[in-house]
Amino acid sequence: MKMNRLSRLKTLYMAAIVAMLSGGVALSTTQGSYAQTASAQAQTIANHFSAIKTMTGDFIQFSPKGEMTEGTFYLERPGKIRFQYKNSPVRVITDGQSVAINNRKLDTWDLYQLSQTPMKMLLDNRIDLSGGKLLAVNQDPGATTMILADKTLGKGQIRMIFDSKTYELRQWTIVDQQNLETTIQITNVRTGVRFANGMFDIPYQRIAMKRNHR
Repeated sequence: MKMNRLSRLKTLYMAAIVAMLSGGVALSTTQGSYAQTASAQAQTIANHFSAIKTMTGDFIQFSPKGEMTEGTFYLERPGKIRFQYKNSPVRVITDGQSVAINNRKLDTWDLYQLSQTPMKMLLDNRIDLSGGKLLAVNQDPGATTMILADKTLGKGQIRMIFDSKTYELRQWTIVDQQNLETTIQITNVRTGVRFANGMFDIPYQRIAMKRNHR
């Protein structure tokens, strides 16, 4: 059952990438009503996704080296997401300000600014595709793929793949400043959920105290 799910996810991923390479609409260079229609439809899908304020589900992550990990994710707009990895002491928590990578076994915390990563565009209260943020969009019967970038976030990009019929998010890929890609594929998604207090808390004070005692 698990292999069938993974196979379906890989098929969706490869189909979307092939579609983007062969028939994607590069909006920065394409003129006319076709580009305008594609952009408008992309914003409609983005608005549908933005209206979902909380969601949780399972994920499979593919690292830049092709390593696969899985677990459970929790998302709350604006700016919050948590990845709980299966059979791993590592967790990733974003609280709207920082992205924290915590190794509970080693008791280490690495902090990064959310405002400097393309992940911010996924977690914003509203996904705004105006101002040249939407670089390309491809639509086919199975999936709609968007590539977004924001110059204020540096050179990184985010590629999001939605179901063309339901507008549900299926996966996203973060492309960092070194052009390395990390892909997250999601399944068994539930929306409109309530999370326990502290789900997205980062213990800044304890992190600071630990660093001061090094």
